[in-house]
Amino acid sequence: MNISLLSETAKMARRSSTEAIHGHGYLDRERGVFKVPIYQTAVFEYPDSVTGGPRLSDRGLDLKYSREENHTVRALEKILGKLERGVDCLAFGSGMAAIVATYLSKLKAGSKVLVPLECYGTTQEFAQNLSKFGVECILARSDTDEFLERLGDGISLTLVETLTNPMVRVIDVKEIAKRCAELGVPLIVDNTFSTPLLYNPLDDGAWVTVHSLTKYIAGHNDVVGGAVIMGSEEDAEVLWNWRRKLGSIMSPFDAFLTIRGVATLEARFEKQARSALEIAEFLEDHPKIEKVYYPGLSSSPYKSIADRIFKRRLYGGVLSFKVRGGQREALEVLRGTELIKPSPSLGGVESLLTYPIWTAAKNMSREQMKMLEISENLLRLSVGLEDVEDLKEDLGKALSRV
Repeated sequence: MNISLLSETAKMARRSSTEAIHGHGYLDRERGVFKVPIYQTAVFEYPDSVTGGPRLSDRGLDLKYSREENHTVRALEKILGKLERGVDCLAFGSGMAAIVATYLSKLKAGSKVLVPLECYGTTQEFAQNLSKFGVECILARSDTDEFLERLGDGISLTLVETLTNPMVRVIDVKEIAKRCAELGVPLIVDNTFSTPLLYNPLDDGAWVTVHSLTKYIAGHNDVVGGAVIMGSEEDAEVLWNWRRKLGSIMSPFDAFLTIRGVATLEARFEKQARSALEIAEFLEDHPKIEKVYYPGLSSSPYKSIADRIFKRRLYGGVLSFKVRGGQREALEVLRGTELIKPSPSLGGVESLLTYPIWTAAKNMSREQMKMLEISENLLRLSVGLEDVEDLKEDLGKALSRV
């Protein structure tokens, strides 16, 4: 059987939309199959003396057990590695599994980890939980100057998000990465909201890039997964061993679904981002909206940073807005939409509306929420693939009832 996971054509540098479809390099010449199948197997056969030696993955590792390596998962990793311009990639069972592995591979007793105050809640929570092992977690606002200042405090590892949750701020990752390189501080960049289409952190010197594949990469609200993309073979080996020991590899079926999803990433993300800008402009002019947070708006203080670091004049498919009034008015809008579903995720084909007080900010103090401008009248919208006019009409009707 002639099966390749890295065909000659897959080695050529190609544009993102092409790599998203063909980047796995899979080809079964005997059967004429170029779609990656689901290798739903827990174990692989022992080396066959007739074929002359051990069966190896393309990493040069023994291929024996799907907790360590699997052909379907490996095909997905090849695509993501190319999209993020990395040396290698590891796929995990969730975004948090990916982040936990990166933390554990670098931190030890006496380490200090710098994490944004405004970031995915469990990312921050796990960093704080590491105090029981002698690791200090330091929180800073998602502000470029504050991060640059705090990096000088003996930091061992830091993490930033290219677009923050839920206020959609844009931090100058280029400047952060430059300072981290000067100080020798490994930088984790969570690129979930931006996707590889807008930014490639490894190009600017990040240690690793992480993604929640649950969001834009898989894109259909039917997969949970995560990924780490590395810039060196040495880091890939270290993180591979952490994934092996933690048992956190992605399942073959979820990898298969994510391969299907990532093939349409560019078409989906472009429409979602363009619709998000149109909706942000619609809401900014609405009399029942107090304020809109979206870096694509000309009124946003983060537009200039976004234009400097993003590869395209797109700003993502997530925006936040404050309804005039308080919690009651915000919840009336949350419960009043029909097409847009009240749900705590983002990046899928369906538009979702989230109440950050119950999700991203649920573990924050009132002082922290006030500092970040997170209030009881704030809602976060993840724009899907519905017609943008229908989405504006849905929001307009819900607002009219407030």
